[in-house]
Amino acid sequence: MKRALGGYSSSGSVVLALTAATIIGLPLFAAEARAQVILDGPLASSGEVRTARALEAAKKNPLELRAFLAGMPKGGDLHNHLSGAIYAETFIREAAEDHMCVDRATMVISPALASAPDAAHCGTGKVAASEGFSDQHLYDAIVDAFSMRGFVPSAGVTGHDHFFDSFEKFRAISDGHLGDWLDEVAVRAARQNEQYLELMHTPSFAHAFGVAKDVGWMDDFGKLREQLLAHGLRDDVVMVRGDLDRAEALREEHEHCRQADRAVACDVEIRYLYQVLRGFPKEDVYAQLVLAFEMAASDQRVVGINMVMPEDGFISMRDYDLQMRMVGFLHGAYPGVHISLHAGELAPGQVTYEELCCHIREAVEVAHAERIGHGVSVMYEDRPNELLHEMAARRVMVEINLTSNDVILGVKGGDDPFPIYRKAGVPVALSTDDEGVSRIDITHEFVRAVETYGLSYADLKQLVRNSIEYSFLPGNSLWRERGVFTRMVSECAGSGDSAAEDRCQTFLRANEKARREWELEIRFRKFEQSR
Repeated sequence: MKRALGGYSSSGSVVLALTAATIIGLPLFAAEARAQVILDGPLASSGEVRTARALEAAKKNPLELRAFLAGMPKGGDLHNHLSGAIYAETFIREAAEDHMCVDRATMVISPALASAPDAAHCGTGKVAASEGFSDQHLYDAIVDAFSMRGFVPSAGVTGHDHFFDSFEKFRAISDGHLGDWLDEVAVRAARQNEQYLELMHTPSFAHAFGVAKDVGWMDDFGKLREQLLAHGLRDDVVMVRGDLDRAEALREEHEHCRQADRAVACDVEIRYLYQVLRGFPKEDVYAQLVLAFEMAASDQRVVGINMVMPEDGFISMRDYDLQMRMVGFLHGAYPGVHISLHAGELAPGQVTYEELCCHIREAVEVAHAERIGHGVSVMYEDRPNELLHEMAARRVMVEINLTSNDVILGVKGGDDPFPIYRKAGVPVALSTDDEGVSRIDITHEFVRAVETYGLSYADLKQLVRNSIEYSFLPGNSLWRERGVFTRMVSECAGSGDSAAEDRCQTFLRANEKARREWELEIRFRKFEQSR
């Protein structure tokens, strides 16, 4: 049996024979029978045609559309905040396990005053979180406070405020549950035929803030970085690495990844973006950024950095230009570290029109962002069409979060720039943002995109392939031209002889991104064969 070959059909389409090779040792590869895949050529494969027709038929009924899209391969979720991805029910259970308390008025979780797990040790106005298990009204109130479930805007409380306030309500729940959270998101991803997650996570920053206080501020970014490192900032790298080691070991234990009955979720690859809190004083933000770049430069699991917290906050707006220059400087000091930034998560009315001028542009041109999260305000920027052209030329991808753009900013349908980015040739991919807080999953976002913008099956495949192509996975792509999924690299485009097969396998072993893209094509083929 041939192991692997790639080439071109007489029509000009790329043809890939996928076999039962042990190219990378993934269970999906080992189980795959020999098959051919025709990729985006002039003549679509019969499987693609059947699948495209099946999608059009499914569009007639939302439930049928959901069922169709649940099984479709979805590649990766590149914009996913780990703490925001956890459903409220999980947080309630963990708060109860840790004998924590909840304030009946604010629904804020906090530690008990003493170790004994009873209401007397919670303080005035608070009860044990475990009381939610016997008080349905309390349980429902906590879920609603921790998420957007049932939220209706009222005087003084917008969707934006309720969304971001929810994080403070469950923030005290210990990161000791990090492994449980990884398991939850991996299991959910596996059920929806996802294969890769880049999770944004903020490790403990207390020591970094202490170092920042000791060093103080100086305008010379280089000297300030040297002083922060000299005062022990790099020590946190060891701590963060240890936290990830323990969390990943717990995830593997939950999913039986080293046992015969290993869960499918074990095959979901997880990497991390170190997220920095932008709403703090400049010295604290810079200390976090230096630590984030240090972590990403020293641990292959941390594939990049990002900045979070409301972009319209006072400090975020006041210091935005300064923060972009911080990131730009550190990009020069750590050129191998990838950068994705929340930029343009703004809408008219939140800030002045003048303040909508340039956040995305500065993220791209000053901070060297390779991806942009949200990017909602692009058409309010100065010279927006020029900016779109620049982003398309640089292949700066936009992480599209349809539901959170709606619930946070009130932007949806024609007001969301998703179709504008696509028309301009800017690469885009769908993502969840905070699926637990929003009470969604990635399939929900695909359903919403199809229903709102009438996407075809070919459109969906482009979005999904983008999610791996523009990921921060190490190694080269499987594709010759970035974002154009028609011709594979020469190593995997041979005629099928033994030497060509060996070259392809060697290339895939050496390039993780290409391996994941190869895996994605197998998943598409299996999905299309089942239509």
